[in-house]
Amino acid sequence: MRGVSLGQLLLALDATLVSLVDAPRGLDLTVSSAALLDADDMRLGLAAAAGSADIFFLLGADGADTIGWLDRHGHSPAAIFVKHPGAEVIRHATQAGTAVVAVDPRARWERLYRLVDHVFDHHGDGAEHDSGTDLFGLAQSIAERTHGMVSIEDAESHVLAYSASNDEADDLRRLSILGRAGPPEHLAWIARRGIFDALRARPDPVRVAERPELGLRPRLAIGIFTATVDARRAPAFIGTIWVQQGDRPLAGDAEEVLRGAAVLAGRIMARLAATPSSDAVRVRELLGFSSETVDFEVVARELGIVADGRAAVIGFDGAVPGGRLADVLALSAGAFRADAQIASSGARAYVLFPAANRTLTSWVRSTVASLRTELGVDLRAVIAAPVPGLAGAAAARREVDRVLDSAHRHPGTLAAVTSLAEARTTVLLDEIITAVAADDRLIDPRVSALRADEPMLAHTLSVYLDSFGDVAAAAEALHVHPNTVRYRVRRIEQVLGSSLADPDVRLLLTLSLRATA
Repeated sequence: MRGVSLGQLLLALDATLVSLVDAPRGLDLTVSSAALLDADDMRLGLAAAAGSADIFFLLGADGADTIGWLDRHGHSPAAIFVKHPGAEVIRHATQAGTAVVAVDPRARWERLYRLVDHVFDHHGDGAEHDSGTDLFGLAQSIAERTHGMVSIEDAESHVLAYSASNDEADDLRRLSILGRAGPPEHLAWIARRGIFDALRARPDPVRVAERPELGLRPRLAIGIFTATVDARRAPAFIGTIWVQQGDRPLAGDAEEVLRGAAVLAGRIMARLAATPSSDAVRVRELLGFSSETVDFEVVARELGIVADGRAAVIGFDGAVPGGRLADVLALSAGAFRADAQIASSGARAYVLFPAANRTLTSWVRSTVASLRTELGVDLRAVIAAPVPGLAGAAAARREVDRVLDSAHRHPGTLAAVTSLAEARTTVLLDEIITAVAADDRLIDPRVSALRADEPMLAHTLSVYLDSFGDVAAAAEALHVHPNTVRYRVRRIEQVLGSSLADPDVRLLLTLSLRATA
């Protein structure tokens, strides 16, 4: 994780979201990790894995909870981010050398956390803004060229990035950045004017007039569309660039700047959609999808999870509409345990629980049943638990894949929800037979000849061996008289030139028969 100075972080977040109360050790402290803590985490000590984060977002904690947590914490974090920080909290934190940052009461914590994570990824270690890879950098570049304040939103009007604000920002801009819906009367007026429809119809700049009675300043906007090389398919609307005018008029070429910016934004958003988040990359590393050496303590700290608990890895396989199996599972897994980590590979998705509990299997069965009922999706799930901490997650995931691979080769041989222990015999035997089938040298040529020349005898031999040499059981399975089975067995022994009483012969013939089935 890249590091930035505390001052750089606060500057990137903008005064719309946060304001510095006090920084006893200055703003040059390097920060590179953040953790979310709520009152229960503080009182019950559930946040041990996040204990060494550099900055903390304190959710819903009162002054007593915060002061008690600071006393027990063990080291002074670089900063705490708090809504409504009281005088006692400020005094206690600053005496310990911890900066206090006030968060706008209207800000959404999840928005702030994502933005901080974005700053770490794109601005750390002296990294410069790059309008080719960073939406925040693009927003700032547009603002400098147009002389306005810029925000970039997705198709659902969620702010993805923005330029620095000043005192001329209106309520619509401030609330959008804070993760809150804009004033209803503002949005209703914009909708009535057909502005949203115009933005979604074509990539042309649209001007929005000032409405002083609503506190709405003038704006220039343009829709963002996907690029397409297929003339038969219309570009899809994926977002909007908004430029709010302040006291200074927008640049004369602002419309042309926006046309180019919309193209760049479309490219960046497409890359972001295809690129996993830093958290997703870390989870993939834990599950062994990367060749990089993994420092489990560091990754656990970045993800805010325990490194040495009794973990569990569950692999899911199945086709979900839209191919978004991981997203569908994330909703259920996050509701079951807040520390659930999700990753995907191809058509499979994996859920990693750093500290599993006894109700895990019930959750897996319930999830598979719910998705079958609600989405008509038939999933297969394999549970690896308990796993010895994050260090065992990659090996567990590989074992899960072995079971899923076997189930894919032979549908119906395993239950829809199974564990490694329950599937071990089936999977090992399947892998042995698969290996034998892949090499003709390992198949007894007598079996191949028997299948070609005497298929009825080959079938009788297979049933007889699966019946452990029990003539009566074999006769019942074949729907023939036991004497018929005895006759065929003698005939088989003559053709093969071997006695079926020899256990080695029985093993060799069983494997060859299954490999050629």
